[in-house]
Amino acid sequence: MGSIKPTNTKTEILAGLSTFLACFYIIIVNPAILADAGMPFSGVVTATVLVSAFGSIMMGIYAKNPIVVAPGMGINAFFAYTAVKGYGLSYEEALGAVFWSGVIFLLLSIFKTREKIIAAIPVSLRHAVSAGIGLFICFIGFQNAHFIVDNPASLVGMASFKDPVSLTFLLGLMVTAALIIRKVSGAIILGILVTTLLAWPIGRWWGDASAFNFGTATVVNYSGFFATPDFSLLLKADILGSLRYGFLPVIFVFTFTILFDGISTFVGLAEASGLKDPDGIPRNMRQSLLTDAFATLFAGLVGSSSGTAYIESAVGIEEGGRTGKTAITAGLLFLPFMFFSPLLSIVPAVASSIALVLVGSFMVIPLTKIEWKIPQEAIPAFLTMVLIPFTYSLSTGISFGFISWTVLNLLTGGQREVNPILAVISVLALFFLWQ
Repeated sequence: MGSIKPTNTKTEILAGLSTFLACFYIIIVNPAILADAGMPFSGVVTATVLVSAFGSIMMGIYAKNPIVVAPGMGINAFFAYTAVKGYGLSYEEALGAVFWSGVIFLLLSIFKTREKIIAAIPVSLRHAVSAGIGLFICFIGFQNAHFIVDNPASLVGMASFKDPVSLTFLLGLMVTAALIIRKVSGAIILGILVTTLLAWPIGRWWGDASAFNFGTATVVNYSGFFATPDFSLLLKADILGSLRYGFLPVIFVFTFTILFDGISTFVGLAEASGLKDPDGIPRNMRQSLLTDAFATLFAGLVGSSSGTAYIESAVGIEEGGRTGKTAITAGLLFLPFMFFSPLLSIVPAVASSIALVLVGSFMVIPLTKIEWKIPQEAIPAFLTMVLIPFTYSLSTGISFGFISWTVLNLLTGGQREVNPILAVISVLALFFLWQ
């Protein structure tokens, strides 16, 4: 992923399909989480599809980048469990808070504040963000495949090697890796299809399928094909009610989280893929950030948590996606599932997770560019890289990176290395972490 490869329409379409297969789980997972906030599951399914299609297609047409935009994981949990259940907002007021965070996000983008923030990020932290994202999506992949599981003694552990799901996952992983090594076109898609076929016997011929039902479908399971769209959440946001003083911290956290999730994703993907302008800034950054902002604003209006750029876009980039056609393809693929969402169960998580694990391995390549023998660069970079997966949060990991870079340079006489914008961001990051 370190160099820009030539591309064509066929490659871009295959890349778009690969990215879609890596992140389609959001159509099921986002409604499952937001339903805990009292929102109708079917209404959130429709809203999720609308946000994913709108954001991704806009990213492709306007920003011309191969990056999918969809409701963000993590921020949807904050919506349901903190904003609604913690602060006591109704889900309509929480949608209003999402809307206002989108407005703030849009203003920051119009006045190029976000570009200034990105320019202030030290190069070593950019490389660390890329690696951290790689480790993060790899960890997500292992979890979704049920290969890494909860362990009361050590927090996490490996599932039984004898489980049919684990064996299927490992076999699919090796087959897909071999296809990549042999430079087979569409290797990741082929790997997902092969693993889907391998998963078919689980629960039918061997193993207990019920033991592996979590998140998206772990085993192949048909549950019908058609579902009527539900537009009940459209324009339900309580825009004025969400502006009450006690709810302002919610708007701030929404804004801060999507700000740094988006920046982290754009910087990380650009560093890993080479999709950068001559000055080293991620390609078409202003257009990409505006797209991110509009997707969040749109999400609040149609009934979902904030939209954001997806780290799973790395799957399509690895497949050769280099233009907006990749994002447009993925965006269009979301639309049919407003009517056919049950079809998502055909591709099991054990298959789609393979793409996340393998792409994660490619995203750590920028680590070779970090000056590991210079402690003031190495320590913040290391903290950024490991805390992204360890805290299960892009924004938390990069926040610690900013704070540690600033503090260490101030304590060791490197004040000139601290950009004023970075210093302000570090203070805001402290406030964010305090919430």
